[in-house]
Amino acid sequence: MTKPIHGMIMIVTLCTLAFVQSGIAQADTTWQDDFDIAKRNLASTGRSDYFVLEPGFQLTLEGRNTKLVITVLDETKHVVGVTTRVVEEREWKNGKLIEVSRNYFAFCEKTKDVLYFGEHVDNYKNGKVINHNGTWLAGTDGARVGMMVPGEPKVGMRFYQEIAPGVAMDRSEILSLDNRLETPAGSFSNCLKAFEGTALNPREKQFKYFAPEIGLIRYEDLRLTKYGFITKE
Repeated sequence: MTKPIHGMIMIVTLCTLAFVQSGIAQADTTWQDDFDIAKRNLASTGRSDYFVLEPGFQLTLEGRNTKLVITVLDETKHVVGVTTRVVEEREWKNGKLIEVSRNYFAFCEKTKDVLYFGEHVDNYKNGKVINHNGTWLAGTDGARVGMMVPGEPKVGMRFYQEIAPGVAMDRSEILSLDNRLETPAGSFSNCLKAFEGTALNPREKQFKYFAPEIGLIRYEDLRLTKYGFITKE
């Protein structure tokens, strides 16, 4: 989710990838990578402190020459036996559409964890789709379910968001829960700060901030400019 500005995952210097005999990278065991969906009561709609998974909710973030719009769609997709909610991300650079992704999430009604089941990515150039790099789906080619945002976040938590060997191995570490941020959309307190990166490329890393009852409000240079429920025309 959110890649070229895309790619939510955390990096810790001492963490390395383990390799099995086949040479396929596996999740580093110092990061949580098992979310045991069989024991969860999962729903396609819900709300935690830092993530709104309700149809019609939309976030708009802008910075420099980039704009990112995240919309919870009134659509679902069945993945590994779970009905997931489709969340669309559209990203523009210099006014030109560069990516559209459809992300699949489910909400654990007990823990309020938001679990990540995959995404379909369309990458654009000059108005045309050029590839689908970054696409993955739990249950396909060794990919498994990750966690986008925990329902009860604690400082120091480390977890994989995407577990798709060779394709997407995003991970996140929670750094603090008491940040105050100013954005064009307003001032927000008690924000979650996460350090994210990817196990596939340790040099890729960024900070993200999430505000209570809203979700993502800052992603590197992108800051929240608008949020709320959109109305159907």
